[in-house]
Amino acid sequence: MFRVDLNSDLGESFGAYKLGMDKEVLEVITSANIACGLHAGDPMVMAETVQIAAKNQVEIGAHPGFPDLQGFGRRNMNLSYEEVKNYVIYQIGALEAFARKEGKSLQHVKPHGALYNMAAKDYRLALAIAEAIKEVNPELILLALAKSEMVKAAQEIGLKVAQEVFADRGYNPDGTLVARGTPGAMIHDKSIAIPRVVRMVTEGKVTAVNGEEISIKADSICVHGDNPLAIEFVREIRAALKEANVKIEPLKNFIG
Repeated sequence: MFRVDLNSDLGESFGAYKLGMDKEVLEVITSANIACGLHAGDPMVMAETVQIAAKNQVEIGAHPGFPDLQGFGRRNMNLSYEEVKNYVIYQIGALEAFARKEGKSLQHVKPHGALYNMAAKDYRLALAIAEAIKEVNPELILLALAKSEMVKAAQEIGLKVAQEVFADRGYNPDGTLVARGTPGAMIHDKSIAIPRVVRMVTEGKVTAVNGEEISIKADSICVHGDNPLAIEFVREIRAALKEANVKIEPLKNFIG
C-alpha cells in the first residue's frame, strides 16, 4: 500500500488581517505548517492554530520564512549562513513553545516562500536550514521540495527528510516549480490536477511543463485552503487517493 501525507501552510493571518480557512483545512489534512511570526502570523494566531490542530489530531510543523512581513516572505533576501540558521532556530523555538502548551511536540519543519524556493536550488542555504533543524532537534523531519538541494543537504547530514509535491503547481524538467505568474505555473482544472496527484504518489512520475516525463517522490502533498472551492478540492484529492489504495497519514508514521 502507498502512503502519503497531506500538508497545508496555515496560521498566516496577522492582527486584524485574516488569511485562509484554517479551521476547515485542519479537518482534512494530516500535517500543518504553521507560520512563526516573521513572514506571517503572530502569537495570537500561532496559539489558536496550534490549539485547533491539536484538537483535530493534526501533526504540527514550523513554517519559518524570511523576516519580511510586508512581502509575505516571498522576496529573496541575501542573509549570511549564520543568520539563516538563527532565524530558523528562532522560529522553531517560538512554535515549539505553543505546541508544548497543548501537550504536543513538533513533527517537522517546512521553509516558506522565498526561503523554500531559494534553498531548493542553493545547497549552502539548504545546508544552513538542515543544520539549524538538526541542532534544535535531530528527530524533526525537514519537509522539502522533491528532488531539491534541501533533500540532498538533509540526507548528507543524517536529518530525516520528506519529499513534497504540489497538487496545483506546474513543474520544470529539473523538478523545480514553475515560477508564479508564468504560463503553466498553476493548474486550476481539477480533472487534470487530481489524476496528476495520484500518479505522483503511485507511479512516481509527473509531466513537466514542456511535456517531458520526470521522476518524483511524493511523501507529502501540499494543498491550499484559501476558499470553499479549495477545501472541496482537497476533499476530492483525499477521495481519489483512497480510491487508488493510498493510505493518508502523517509523516511521522512512515518517515524514519
